[in-house]
Parts: sequence; structure tokens; C-alpha cells
Amino acid sequence: MNKLNEKKILVIGSGGRENAICEAFKNSSQPTQLFALPGNAGTKNIAQNIENININDSQAIINFCQDNQIDFVFVGPEQPLVEGLVDILEQRKIRVFGPSKKASQLEGSKIFMKKIADENQVPTAQYQTFESEKPALEFVKKIGFPCVIKADGLASGKGVIIAQNLEEATQSIAEILSGKFGDAGKKIIIEEFLKGFEVSYFVICDGTNFLPLGFAHDHKKVGENETGLNTGGMGTFAPSPFINKNLEDKIIQKIIVPTLDGMNKINAPFRGILFAGLMIDGENPKLLEFNTRFGDPETQVILPRIKSDFVALIESAIDADLGNFKIEFDEEKKLVCVVICANGYPEDYKKNIEIKNLRELEKSLENGDIIDGVKILHAGTAEKEGKILATGGRVLNVIASAKDFSSARQKAYKIVDMIDWKEGFVRSDIAKKVENF
Repeated sequence: MNKLNEKKILVIGSGGRENAICEAFKNSSQPTQLFALPGNAGTKNIAQNIENININDSQAIINFCQDNQIDFVFVGPEQPLVEGLVDILEQRKIRVFGPSKKASQLEGSKIFMKKIADENQVPTAQYQTFESEKPALEFVKKIGFPCVIKADGLASGKGVIIAQNLEEATQSIAEILSGKFGDAGKKIIIEEFLKGFEVSYFVICDGTNFLPLGFAHDHKKVGENETGLNTGGMGTFAPSPFINKNLEDKIIQKIIVPTLDGMNKINAPFRGILFAGLMIDGENPKLLEFNTRFGDPETQVILPRIKSDFVALIESAIDADLGNFKIEFDEEKKLVCVVICANGYPEDYKKNIEIKNLRELEKSLENGDIIDGVKILHAGTAEKEGKILATGGRVLNVIASAKDFSSARQKAYKIVDMIDWKEGFVRSDIAKKVENF
């Protein structure tokens, strides 16, 4: 490998999403040198983890990029995007992939997102915003149950509550406005409950052009059959067997194009990953929310379907050249991701518990000794003194691919059962509803 021609890439973040992004860069036909800040025990296998710089220390990140001649930065999580890291790096002439602070408000403020939707005739649920309990409860009684109560700002995927009755609504409104999610809950949105099925849709944008990256389904609830508390995501599958070309065209024309046009109108052209959370009722798509980055764990099943060179794709977006990029997908591949969580998640859980046989299992999978088409990606992990420790709530992702969902599910759960970590749990019904596809 010619070191002089290596692309030096810095990936910001430490979750399963960032491990998946590093994998996609590693699989590029272009030689790469990868850095993950701060990374995890999975990125450590394929990148140099930068653990001594805080993700919020923009000056230290600038210094690192300049000292190491980084070719471009990929910002994974929402928080640094909303806080304006992309703008700060661009001001220093450091190439970076991700939306500006202004454009990131599409995720950072649900009220901002609703305003953009209203102004550009994007179909979404009827709603009102509130800063105090009394008028909020009056609106709840007016729209009936179930209804949806959302913290305005970022709440790690946990700031959305579906209230089934007045008691639940009263408690949720009081908790959010009294600080359950900190500043994210200073304002709330209450909206009608939409019927149908949810799906996540991803497009990559360069400020002028965009390319679709596909659909994924996320299992958000902690319990089987979508019961219990909301989580950051317990598992995913892709592609969606429920979306046809006609429906995708409708989503693009009614939701994606008007939103991107609306962002241009307010001088906030969108560059990065636009992730639309959608509700589909028959042939009628409605927007639930926007995220301004790849989802986690959706990324883990979206990226392996992209056959095109990932480094070239991201650089094309940074250079505003997506109009000339031909993207290809593996249309045959079905993917299932099962998330392994620490007991107690999404509430209290123990940290720094060893996962005993992980490296050996990863090596066997890499060599094809056990089963083909399965990868273990890390989320909340760290490696200390040769041991892999669980450090977060969502700890590992097992991603399996096959020509049908049933085979992919079987492969994923087979490997889940082989991991020696009794302090973890999974949902056993990930992608079960599509096992006949």
C-alpha cells in the first residue's frame, strides 16, 4: 500500500453507527487510514481510536485534523452537528461531511422541523407547541387518545411518548416540562397519533443534489411485540418489502424535495444525511420527524447494501458533485441487525462488565469458520488490559445478511447465542414479521 496515496479520514462518534461507517470506509477500493474519535473496542480493530480528545472540544479536533493532515471528517452523532461542529471545521478549511448548525435544526428542534413542513406543504400530523402544562392538557383533551407528546430538542431517541389516556398524558407533560430531558424539554409538541406502519428513509445530499440510500425498519421498543419503553433502537432490517417504487416516488416528491427546497429558501442548504422517519397509511406517507445523520442501528443494515465505493460517495457529497455520481446497490441482499443491550436498559444498567469470548468469535467469523455473512459491530464497548468491557446501554450489534430475511434472522440469533455475556439481553422478534420475504 502506498502510504502517500492514503485517504486520512476522521470519524466522530463511538456507537454501532460509527463502527459501521468505519467498516464501509475500510472496504473502499481506495487505501485509507482511519481515525475514530473516541471510537470503541470495535473501531479499534480497523481504526486508530482517539480517546484523549473530548467530542465537544472543537479546538482540539481542529488541531488533530491539522496535525495529522486529515483529508475529511465524518460527523456521526447528532449532538456535535446541532452544536455546529461542521461550521467550525469549514471555517478552518477542513473538509467535513455533515449539515451546518442551521440545517441541523431539522433534528435539533422538532418545532423548527414542523415549521419547515408547514411552510412547504410537507404532510405531517396536526400539532401544537406548548411551554406550560395547563394549555397542553387542554389540547390533549381536544385531540383525544392516543396522542403523541414530544420534547422539542434532542433526547437520545427517548423524548417521544405515546399517551394512551389522560393520566399518562398528564404525567408525561409534567415530567418533560419539569426537566426530565433537560433543556430539550423546555418546549413540547403535542400531535395527533398517526396510523399505519413506520419506516426510515435515507438520502445523501450535497446542498443541490441528493441520492436515495434506501429504507430500513427499526424496532424502537425495549420489549417483544413493540411493548415497554422507547429505546435508541433494538434492531433493524433492510430493505423494506412494504415500499414499492410508486410509494418511494411519492415520498421523494411530497417530503424530500419540498424539505430540501425549503431549506434552500432559508439559506440553509442541506448537506449530509437526511433521515426521514415516516408513517405510511396505504399509499399516503406522512413525516414523523427528521434526523440529520445516519440512524443507529439503521446504518448497520443500510451501508452493506451499497456496492459503490463509500469514500468516493462521501467525497462526492462534500464536493457538491452527487449529480454526477452513479450509486449501485446489492438488490439481492437482505440484512438483519440484532442489538444486544445491558440488562436494565433503557433505564439503569451496570457498566464495565467483561464480554468474555468476543475477540475469538470475531476472528472465527472473519475467517469464515462458523458462518458466512455475519458481522459483530461494537456500540457501548471499550478494551482495557486485553478485556472487552460493556460500557453502554446498547453494547453490540450482530448483523447478518442472506437472500431472505428468515435465513438472515437465523444467522444473527445463532451468533447472539454464542456470545458469552450473561448480563446482556436481546429482543427475540427482530425482523420476525418479514421472515417470509
